[in-house]
Parts: sequence; structure tokens; C-alpha cells
Amino acid sequence: MSDTRRRVKVYTLNEDRQWDDRGTGHVSSTYVDRLKGMSLLVRAESDGSVLLESKISPNTAYQKQQDTLIVWSEAVNYDLALSFQEKAGCDEIWEKICQIQGKDPTVEVTQDLESEEERFEEMPETSHLVDLPPCELNKLEEIADLVTSVLSSPIRREKLALALMHEGYIKKLLQLFKVCEDLENTEGLHHLYEIIRGILFLNKAALFEVMFSDDCIMDVVGCLEYDPSLVQPKKHREFLTKTAKFKEVIPITDSELRQKIHQTYRVQYIQDIILPTPSVFEENFLSTLTSFIFFNKVEIVSMLQEDEKFLAEVFAQLTDEATDDEKRRELVNFFKEFCAFSQTLQPQNRDAFFKTLANLGILPALEIVMGMDDLQVRAAATDIFSYLVEFSPSMVREFVMQEAQQGDYDILLINVVIEQMICDTDPELGGAVQLMGLLRTLIDPENMLAPTNKTEKTEFLSFFYKYCMHVLTAPLLANTTDEKPGKEAVVGTNKISPVCPDNFQTAQLLALILELLTFCVEHHTYHIKNYIMNRDLLRRVLVLMNSKHTFLALCALRFMRRIVGLKDEFYNRYIIKGNLFEPVINALLDNGTRYNLLNSAVIELFEFIRVEDIKSLTAHIVDNFSEVLESIEYVQTFKGLKSKYEQEKDRQSQRLSRYRRDARTLEDDEELWFNEDDDDEGEAVVPPIEKSKPEDDFSDNYGKFIEAKKGT
Repeated sequence: MSDTRRRVKVYTLNEDRQWDDRGTGHVSSTYVDRLKGMSLLVRAESDGSVLLESKISPNTAYQKQQDTLIVWSEAVNYDLALSFQEKAGCDEIWEKICQIQGKDPTVEVTQDLESEEERFEEMPETSHLVDLPPCELNKLEEIADLVTSVLSSPIRREKLALALMHEGYIKKLLQLFKVCEDLENTEGLHHLYEIIRGILFLNKAALFEVMFSDDCIMDVVGCLEYDPSLVQPKKHREFLTKTAKFKEVIPITDSELRQKIHQTYRVQYIQDIILPTPSVFEENFLSTLTSFIFFNKVEIVSMLQEDEKFLAEVFAQLTDEATDDEKRRELVNFFKEFCAFSQTLQPQNRDAFFKTLANLGILPALEIVMGMDDLQVRAAATDIFSYLVEFSPSMVREFVMQEAQQGDYDILLINVVIEQMICDTDPELGGAVQLMGLLRTLIDPENMLAPTNKTEKTEFLSFFYKYCMHVLTAPLLANTTDEKPGKEAVVGTNKISPVCPDNFQTAQLLALILELLTFCVEHHTYHIKNYIMNRDLLRRVLVLMNSKHTFLALCALRFMRRIVGLKDEFYNRYIIKGNLFEPVINALLDNGTRYNLLNSAVIELFEFIRVEDIKSLTAHIVDNFSEVLESIEYVQTFKGLKSKYEQEKDRQSQRLSRYRRDARTLEDDEELWFNEDDDDEGEAVVPPIEKSKPEDDFSDNYGKFIEAKKGT
């Protein structure tokens, strides 16, 4: 087994100043012929391939950070980092680097001033060591001017950072801060703000280690309260110590982990809240601060993930009925933060993280807490669920299908999600929108193509339509009438809206449901087709064309448009049999001469039918609605439909006549002569043939068309 002391992760800094994980392996310092020198060599633990070959150059500045990190730059904008599993391994490699460069292993930065000067090719007058003024009250202005002046020069920033590390200078500055506060020395406090802000902008991890230590960080925050541009100082320390209370949902016995959590929260607060948004010229000044937070989060997640007793206890209390509401809220919020931290991990590490949570039972726990009355708990549980769905929709689908196989039909996780979407009390339905997006991800066939389970799509969609679709469509069916129009219904007459209730929040919810159903029409051809036809769902949806909310009427129309767009004759016959164009045409006529989105959408539907020459629908529309549509002349769509219909009718008539002439052969004539005394005289003139469905449709429709003409 490989020595875990030398086990490392290799990171590179990308263009967005974020660390990318290049893999996990084992590092050694060895002579590499290709590089002609001692080098850092990392081989992947999975297959032994080379992850990193980097010559240890005598002029490269290596930095040791947080006891387990070694960071350096090999070229402009190409930074590298080795994150060690154990401190001992980091110390060993650091000693090798220092030995090759001739440095004392106790230093945290190996680069000497002369080589740094050569690398930056600075002016001769900047080559001398930065002389720091004595750390005294009357020198604060001079110190502030010095710190501010070096920020534009990389070499001078480097020199100042090295000088600040000597003789505990930062701690002396923080002692002066306490003195200035006691004396209410506002001028001194303003200078200290500039000094501490400038030191942060030096972008040096070695300085951060001092500034963010337990005994210094609150004083650093205190200095940053006294921004000279503010009339009154901010109260950041009061917030961090009194308002932002650290709650251990389960006691953390590892003091190092507890300290790391405290530190990360406070440093994140400094970056996000206290420090002003950097200008274009300052945007790279805090890259090391971002890296500091990043590696802290990686370490926290790793430490928590490895402590299975801790996580098991959290899950046990989360699902325990005896746990009080306040405690449960804290537990759910902990998991939410835990999952948020995991987003800093690279894909392979994030996979391991979520698999750990799955093995511990995160999904059954979410099923319980998502159904609770506490809004905060439900919101946090929804966020956790979104992380899981984003990570692996297949994992969630597998869990809910296993529930059904075990006979747990009453409380299925996916139905809990649908019910939470339906019951969202937010007037803007923010939670419902989020849950709808998650549902769409779960029922999307595009992510059901896992090679390990080729039947996932069929099995899950069958499950969903059997156990879940009725829950999703329940609000739609409850808010629309199921009365079918009588035969004497007059097209174009205004009707009382059967949508009940027709309030804005209900309309928003129904619009979300229709959006999901429209997605199903596009992606679930077989299952949704059976569901729509067996439950006459399109008729109920088209009731919403009468809603006073135009956006809902458009959603209903869009649903029908997707169905028509499939050009599926099963759907077409269903629409014709149910006379389902009537509510659409009523909406068009009720809209009058208003040129709006509803008008355009309805006309586009009929234009599609005309352009695509969908014969059965064309015949149905002309047969039943030509009279009321004749008045619409500002577009040529309806005249075009009638023209298409008449052309097709002529073709069918010519085809039928030609067939009759060809069929009158001599044998037929003889048979006719021998049978001319039969009672059924004349019926055998044309042999009985099975006409195609379109011929039946057009013959029937032609008859209806003639009858309609006679009545006019």
C-alpha cells in the first residue's frame, strides 16, 4: 500500500482564478532526465500516469501554506498547488525544495530578494529591502502611506510582505489598534484601516496565516470597521460575536475542525461583506484569499465526511420524531451548508461526498422533512434536494422506484415534491418554480441514458405515470369543469368562465403544471399520449382558454400546439372526435380585433396546420368552422385552409371516379347481367373496397360541407 504521507491532490489555477483539481496521486522528488534536474513528480494513484513533472528551479518562489499546501508559479498566470493528505508528507517535500534552493526549511517562502528582482526586472532603486517604520502611534500615517504605495509594484509587494513577517510586525499593529480604540483616536483608526486593507491586498498566504489566526482575526475585523469614507464605523465584530452564533448541531469533538469552521466563516465574511468590491486594477489582489477559503472548505468537507459517527448521529436526530422543531431546523440548515461547501469540490470528490450522504440515508430523511409544516425546514430541504438532483437524477429515480416496489404508495418522495409545489404559499410561487425545475430534470429522458441501466427510461416513466401523474394533474382537474358542450353549442358566443377559482396564484400554479405537461408531450410520446386520451385531458386544459389571465390561456394553447405539432393521427382523431378546436376558435373570436399575443398564437396554430397540410384537421376545421372564420380576412390563413380542403376534395373525387372506370371490366359486366334480377339490384356495381381513413374522412366531411351549404 502506498505511503499516505506522500498522497497529494494536484491543483492548477484557471483563468477565472479558481482552482481545478487535476487528480490524486503520490509525489516524490527525483531526478528527471527530460528536465535535466531534480523535480517534483506526481503519479496518479489510479493508473500510475504522470500528473505532474515540475523541475525545482532555484529561482522559483515556493510558498508553504496551512501546513499541508505548497504553492508556486511556473509561468505568468500558471499557478500550481500540491495539497497533502498529511502534514508530515508536506514537511518532507518542503525540506527537499529548501535543500535544493539552499534555504532554511523553517521559512514559508523560499524566494530570495535577488532572484525575485531578476524575475521582475525592477528598477535599481527598488532593490533594497523595504524599511518599515517603527510600529508606533505617531508613525501610523507613514506606515499607511508605505503600504498603499507598494500595491502597484509586484516586487515591492513581495518585499513588504517579507518585511512584515519579521519581528511580529502585524501583531504589533493590532496592539496599536486596541490602544487607538481605548483612546478613541479616530485618525489612528483610519490609518489602521488603510494599513490592514493594504496588507490583505498584498495577497500573501503567509500573512493570512497570521492575520486569520484565532488571536488576531477579530482585531483585523475591528480595523476594517473604521473605513474613513464612512460617517460611523460598522459593527462587524458585534455581528460576528453576537448575531452570528455558531451552533453545533452535534458536538464537534475535533478542535481543529471547529477552529477551521470558525476561521472559514469569518474570512468569508471579510471577503464578501467587509472588503469593498475590488476595482479592475485590484481584482487579482485577493486571489490568494479566495484560494485560502477554497482549500479551507475542501478540508472541512473532507474532515466531516470521514467522521461517519458524526454524520450518522446527525441523520438519526434529523429523522427522530422526538427531535424538537428548533433542533431539526438547525440540523437541516447544517446539511444545507454542508452541501453548499461541497460545491467547491472537484467532480470526483463531489461524487464521493454525495455517495456518502446517499449511503447514510439522505433521501429518506428528506422525504420526512420536506413534508413538515415548518417553512424554513422545507425550504432548506428543497435546497438539499436540488443538490442531489443536480448530482445524480438517476440516484433519486432509483430510490423512488424502490419505494414503490416496497409498497410505500402513500408517501413517495416524488409525490411529496409535487405536493410541496402545489401547496406553495408564496404569492410569487418561488418554491414551486424551483421544484418544477427539479421535477422536469427527474422526468427528462435525456438524462436517463445511463449505460448501467438501459431500462431506466421505460421503468421510471411507467412508474411516474402510474403513481405520480394523477397528483400533478389534480389541481388542473379540480379547477376546470368536465362538462362537455352540447351539440347545439354555438361557436363564437361568450361563455361564463368555468375556471374556478380564477385568481392569480391559482393561475400561476396551473401555468407551471401546464409547462411540465407540455414538456411531457414533447419528450414522453407514448406514456403522455395514453394519459391524455384516456382522461380527455386536452378538453380540460382548453377550459383555461376562458381564463381572465392571458398568460394562462396562452399556456393552454401552447399545450395544444405541441400536440398538433407532433402530426400524430391518433391525436388528430382525438381532437376531431372531441371537437376540441371549438374553445380555441371561441377565444379567437372573443378576442375581437385586438392584435395581441393570444391572437397571433391562435393564428400561428392554424397556419401550421395549413403549411404542414394536415389533411384530417384541415377538413374538420373547414367543415365545422368555415362560416365563422370567413369574416377573418386580415390574414390569408383561413382562406388557405379552405383552398387546401377543396383541392384535396377534388383529388379524392377524381381518384374515386378513375377507380370506378377501371373496375368496370367485362367480367364485372357479365356478373352484373347475371345478377340483374336480384333484389339488391345495383349494389354490386362497385365492388366493396376498404377505403383508407383519409378517404372516409373527406367523404364524410364533404357531405357535411354540402349540407351546411344548403342551410345557408
